[in-house]
Amino acid sequence: MTDIPHRLALFLSFSGTGGVERMMLNLIPELLQAGVAVDLLTVNRNPLPPDLTRLEHPGLRLMPLGVRHTVQALPGLIRYLGREKPAVLLAAKDRAIRTAIVARSWSGHRVRLAGKLETHLSAALAHRSPLMRMVRTHPMRWLYPHLDVLIVNARGVAEDALQLTGLPPERIHVIHNPVITPAVFRQSQEPVAHPWFSDPAIPVILGAGRLTRQKDFATLIQAFARLLERRQARLVILGEGRERPLLEQLIREAGIGANVWLAGHVDNPYAYMARASLFALSSRWEGLPNVLAEAMALGIPVVSTDCPSGPDEILAGGRLGQLVAVGDSEALATALFDALANPQPTDRLRQAVADYHARASAERHIAVLGLNTSRTD
Repeated sequence: MTDIPHRLALFLSFSGTGGVERMMLNLIPELLQAGVAVDLLTVNRNPLPPDLTRLEHPGLRLMPLGVRHTVQALPGLIRYLGREKPAVLLAAKDRAIRTAIVARSWSGHRVRLAGKLETHLSAALAHRSPLMRMVRTHPMRWLYPHLDVLIVNARGVAEDALQLTGLPPERIHVIHNPVITPAVFRQSQEPVAHPWFSDPAIPVILGAGRLTRQKDFATLIQAFARLLERRQARLVILGEGRERPLLEQLIREAGIGANVWLAGHVDNPYAYMARASLFALSSRWEGLPNVLAEAMALGIPVVSTDCPSGPDEILAGGRLGQLVAVGDSEALATALFDALANPQPTDRLRQAVADYHARASAERHIAVLGLNTSRTD
């Protein structure tokens, strides 16, 4: 099956259940529906997600490369390009992009090569040593100019990539993540057993994400403690991670354990999100925080730190939800209080994230990648 005009090869490492992997799983069905044949070339540290292995479509081929680390995929990727000659190769995440650049050079097939970055690397590496930052970013300046296209998910990521890579601006394209799918709305209708979500008298503030330094739930907990000095509320944080002991200690020290629930990992966050009064993002950095768009699609008001990057873009500079400085618990507490007192209109929130629907994102990917096919439905 070679030289198909609309065959797209996706090169991706499934190293966990992170945002990039989930966004690609949202994108693939829409690409297939649009008439794009997809070869998914995977590096597998973990088994492929069930949602992917259950996806049956004549245009999809799952092609595990039989390795656990991205650099080990180089020989298999070279052989694939020489044998199958896809129209476009799209590599997601930095290590996959570097490997794809080398593979194209050695394969003898001048495939159109695109990379996909969804992280503000400068912010993500800011707390690392100068040596680590150099190791991660300096190769980008001499490798990335070999890309035909670099797709990023937010203006802030585009600006960062422009500085790190030296790519001409016309090769960098912002395409919003395919965040919103029919499954989001379907799952949002499922029940939630916890009694807090059926008590309209006391609002529930929701946070969600890995319990890590990046998400900075410590600041959210401190802000929530300040909020309780002014009004009744409850805080639920969905997610698990290495900072759980620290967060539990902060909750004990603040004496707010009766009003805070660290729920851990849940299979369906949308059921909780749809029943929350307010969603709060406290991150130190992001690429583009998908959870903000998801909450808004469900009509839930949001507040966020003005971290690099994405919240400012999603929230229209603060017009759709307050933006506060990173790490400022007092400002965040005030924003929580104001948002509960004067929530944004539901319809306005939903309309604001139309570009984050998976179909709209797929159409933009098809145009930018030069596949130029059309839907059959």
